Amino acid sequence: MKPNIKDSSFRELAAFLAERKQPVYRAKQVRQWLFQKRVTAFGEMTNLPRAMQQQFEENFTVGRLQIIRRAESSDGTVKFLFGLGDGTSIESVLIPEGQRLTLCISTQAGCGFGCAFCATAVLGLKRNLTAGEIVDQVLETSRTLSGNRRITHVVLMGMGEPLANYGQTAHALEIITDGDWGVGISPRRVTLSTVGLVPQIEKLMEQTRVNLAISLHAPTNELRGELMPVNRKYSLEQVLDCCRKLPIPRRKRITFEYVLLGGVNDSEQQARQLAGLLRDIPSKVNVIPFNPHPGSGFRRPMPEQIERFQKILREEGLQINVRRPRGDDIQAACGQLQGEEAGRLRRGGVAAEAI
Repeated sequence: MKPNIKDSSFRELAAFLAERKQPVYRAKQVRQWLFQKRVTAFGEMTNLPRAMQQQFEENFTVGRLQIIRRAESSDGTVKFLFGLGDGTSIESVLIPEGQRLTLCISTQAGCGFGCAFCATAVLGLKRNLTAGEIVDQVLETSRTLSGNRRITHVVLMGMGEPLANYGQTAHALEIITDGDWGVGISPRRVTLSTVGLVPQIEKLMEQTRVNLAISLHAPTNELRGELMPVNRKYSLEQVLDCCRKLPIPRRKRITFEYVLLGGVNDSEQQARQLAGLLRDIPSKVNVIPFNPHPGSGFRRPMPEQIERFQKILREEGLQINVRRPRGDDIQAACGQLQGEEAGRLRRGGVAAEAI
């Protein structure tokens, strides 16, 4: 099969053009057509000579994701089931909130890290996504927006571990954040979430200016190891030591994500332990009450327990945010993405419509 041109780096496009004695600036033009004007065929690239369009057509495809299903929650959250060229499927979630429109995108089909509370972990890892498939979630979702609505923020918190697919994720981030020829979303509005792959975290912060979110979920090594198998390779101490050494700008903070599991990690003592761990790190904590999903053995804490946990963290001087569940009626909330088959998206009267 011909390769998807959206997966090509600038160097690869430049080499392709040089072999055909074409000027390198054409590579920028092609990328502007793909990622800014969002064309779906080489014939639409009207400032390229027809002979050049044909050369691209002979050697590349303009790949697209197929929207298999679109389910809209009562709170306005929209979950997309995207089909890939090999029959694999992934999910993305569009979250409106005031003037913000945040898209949560996937970097892998499935996930191999086995976090105990996450629905995606049940799938195991099917495969990594290419840079084009990662970026196409932004492009295809944008095509569904009406009027002057546009995606303002992107979070790499969907299916998969972004840093386990480092090369393709980094390439996708370059496309998403470049304002000259790419999608043009500022790095300040892009957040990458990781389970804590220490070498890749260091590399990411050296090479990009995106925001970093760390999945913590426990204040001790023993408990984190039970909830997150990755802790056996990169311990809590290693992850936090890495965070202390990162070159974080003065006004920037690392986000630590903490899923509250009723009776597991939500006690007052655990709140104080968490505060002690983060006291010397420029940080903020996203407290995420567990979002139940089929087959899970965990429960969401009672509201008063969530409030108590939150109050202790604030009293200890931490900046915190309690994340309000969004889209949980369509299994689109944090931790619920599971690559379900299209026919299973219809639940409890929620509109699930074929596109």
